[in-house]
Amino acid sequence: MTGKQFKISVVIPVYNVELYVAETIESVIRQDIGFEENVQIVLVNDGSPDGSGQIWEEYAKRYPENIQYVYQENAGVSSARNTGIAAASGELLCFIDSDDTVSANYLETLHTLYSPGV
Repeated sequence: MTGKQFKISVVIPVYNVELYVAETIESVIRQDIGFEENVQIVLVNDGSPDGSGQIWEEYAKRYPENIQYVYQENAGVSSARNTGIAAASGELLCFIDSDDTVSANYLETLHTLYSPGV
């Protein structure tokens, strides 16, 4: 990872969601706020035994500046979120579950409402 400062870091703890995680990641990439300029995704593989890791690694290769992939032995969602917090570098932090999607204006709205100095 570079030392780039992002507006928002999105932490996604992942366990056994091979069928859904690509859609979740794509919903973050398609954000109106401008993904490559403003958004960091921290994917935390919580020891998932399915093929989720291969999907995450491919996204991390496509967006090496924006997507950080972290592996940990299975310790539960709270531990995975804490691992993600430690790896995040955004001005703001949010969590998305790995089987959810967000609307295209989600992060722009979050930034407008909660940005420091606004």
